[in-house]
Amino acid sequence: MWTEVTDTIRYIGVDDTDIDLFESQYVVPEGMSYNSYVILDDKIAVMDTSDDRKADEWKQNLAAALNGRKPDYLVCHHMEPDHSSLIAWAMTEYPALTLVLSAQAVKMLPNFFDGNTFDGRLMVVKEGDTLALGSHTLQFIGAPMVHWPEVLMSYETSEKVLFSADGFGKFGALQHETDDWACEARRYFFNICGKYGVQVQNVMKKAATIDIQAICPLHGPVLKGEPMQAALKLYDTWSKYEAESEGVLVAYASIHGGTAAAAEKLGEMLRAKGCPKVVVSDLSREDQAEVIEDAFRYPKMVLCAASYDAGVFPPMHDLLYHLQIKNYQNRRVALLENGSWAPTAARTMKAMLETMKNIDIVEPVVTIKSRMKDSDLPQMEQLCDAVLA
Repeated sequence: MWTEVTDTIRYIGVDDTDIDLFESQYVVPEGMSYNSYVILDDKIAVMDTSDDRKADEWKQNLAAALNGRKPDYLVCHHMEPDHSSLIAWAMTEYPALTLVLSAQAVKMLPNFFDGNTFDGRLMVVKEGDTLALGSHTLQFIGAPMVHWPEVLMSYETSEKVLFSADGFGKFGALQHETDDWACEARRYFFNICGKYGVQVQNVMKKAATIDIQAICPLHGPVLKGEPMQAALKLYDTWSKYEAESEGVLVAYASIHGGTAAAAEKLGEMLRAKGCPKVVVSDLSREDQAEVIEDAFRYPKMVLCAASYDAGVFPPMHDLLYHLQIKNYQNRRVALLENGSWAPTAARTMKAMLETMKNIDIVEPVVTIKSRMKDSDLPQMEQLCDAVLA
């Protein structure tokens, strides 16, 4: 069912409440929305399509919004299949339809639509180009690597609406939407766009030069008013890799419980020392995407891991690998290792952290042997003091 963004811009997206893993890796207990919009004017522009999983519903929403009219343009902001799967259907269904996209997206068309290049029906646009629809005009904004190289955003100049592609998106179907936009938007940003902070900053600088009254992302709710302003501020913080909140993440990878006990004790010590927020996370059991979210949210982190095969227990290796590829930086990190005979976890963790930008690894590095003992507590206290300093 279509709804209004403004009197002439209609939301025709769909909720997917059956999906369990977005991009086959991110847990989405509240589902996902695949957002799409229609601008109704002398000329009609459809803004993106949907994932094929919800094709029938999207087609129904499109038909309802068109109310018997035919669209003139289909704007493809992003070629990822959750937004572009129905391009071929739309081009067939509406023979006069023109596909509007970037030059890089044109190169990707054969990847997804083998044998169908839509010759003679493409309008290739770039930064600064415009498309007049009547009283509405779209101005295109290049957004390469947010988070694919072909991405465009567009700004509708009369109603001052930014169509932001995957920017300002979040996990969760709209029917489950709450007032807490930031929670799932944060997890979405750092896990999907987190690597590309510089590129997001480039777009933020462009956005600062235009009057935006609404943001229409490809996932999550349309943002207006104070929620939109809050989202803009958070995106600026996140994309600069600055900490959002004071606190410490204690992340542990424990085999037989000894490392877990030490991590929980460190959490107690940090709280006793006045740390305003301490999050203790079990890497073997908790959603890694949420742990990554917390690693970026807070300025300080303590990593506690068992040694394993002359390295580090794999759940910790997995976390550090993901932090590497998501461009983790500008943080203070403390290390606790566990090993029954030849501890190697700290060495391995340190080597991975040293590949990241501006990571302050504090001393002391604490080593426990199998189980935490009273004799380990003074050094653990020193570790807490060091990470909080």
